[in-house]
Amino acid sequence: MVCGFRMQKSAFFALAAVLVIGTAQAQTPAAAPAVPATPEAAPAAAPAPADPVVISAGTIEVRRSEFENAIRSLPNEYQQYALGPGKRQFAQDVLRMKLLAAAGRQQGLDQSPEIQTQLDMMRDNLVANALVQRVQASFTLDEAALRQAYEANKAQYEKSNARHILIAFKGSPAAQPGKPELTEEEAKAKAEDLRKKIDGGASFEELAKTESDDVGSGANGGSLGEFARGQMVPEFEQAAFTAAIGTVSEPVRTQFGFHLIRVDSRGAAPFEEVRPTLERAERQQRVQAYLEQLTNDAKPTFDAAYFGS
Repeated sequence: MVCGFRMQKSAFFALAAVLVIGTAQAQTPAAAPAVPATPEAAPAAAPAPADPVVISAGTIEVRRSEFENAIRSLPNEYQQYALGPGKRQFAQDVLRMKLLAAAGRQQGLDQSPEIQTQLDMMRDNLVANALVQRVQASFTLDEAALRQAYEANKAQYEKSNARHILIAFKGSPAAQPGKPELTEEEAKAKAEDLRKKIDGGASFEELAKTESDDVGSGANGGSLGEFARGQMVPEFEQAAFTAAIGTVSEPVRTQFGFHLIRVDSRGAAPFEEVRPTLERAERQQRVQAYLEQLTNDAKPTFDAAYFGS
C-alpha cells in the first residue's frame, strides 16, 4: 500500500516500433526448381529460412529479425513482456503501424516536407544514440574507482526489512469498506493504543493481522519484506531508515494513515549487487563529459533574438 502504484504494461509498443522497422513489401517468389519425375530423385525437404516471415498481411511482410529489432527498441522493463505474454499484442501493434504506413505512402504522405523533416530528425537521433552506445562501450572502468564510489555512496544502497500496522483515517486510500471511519485524531489514538499493547507484550504480528488496514501485509504479520530507498513514501522511508532495529516506532503519519513500524533488519546491498548501477552511473558521467567537450569544441552560438539571453 505504501509503495504506490507500479507501472502497468500497456499497448504503446507501436510507438517504439515506428522508429525501428520500415514496411517490408512482399517480393514475387522465385520459381521453384523443377522436381524430377523419377521416384529415386525425390528432393530432400527444404531447410527452414534463417529469417522467416512471422507476420504477413496482403503485400506486407515482417521478418523475425525486424520484429525482434522492434522489441529491442522498447524500454528494458517491457522487452521481456513483449517476448512473452505480450508478444501477440506487440505483433498486432506492429502490423497496424505497417498497414497505416503503407496506406499513408499510397497517399503520398511520405513525400510531404513535414514528414521528410521528421525523418531527418529521427535519422540524426538514431545515429547519435548509436554513437553514445559506442562511446559508452569504449570506456574501461576501474575496479578501485567503482568500489570507492560504492563506499562513498553506501547509504544510497541501504535496504530495510520492516513490518507495519496501518490505521487508516477518513479519506485515506487504504480505508476499508465496512469499517467505521476514523478521524485523524481517532486513528492516531488507536495506533498509540496498539503500541502500548505491543510494549506490554502483545504480538506485533498478530495485531497486524487483526487491526492493520493494509490487509495485504497484514495477512503476513505486517511484513513488507526488503525495500530500498525511494520505494516508500517519504515519511515512511524516513522512519524505516532511522528507527532502531527491533523497536516499534511512534505513529508515523502518511497519506494512508498512521503507521506503527518495526524494522527487523537493515543494511547496505553488497557491492556486486549494485555494481551494474555504479557502472551505469560512471558511464553516464563520462558520456556527459564527452558531450560537453564535443559541444565546447564546436563553439556554438545561439540567436539571442530568438532564444533570449
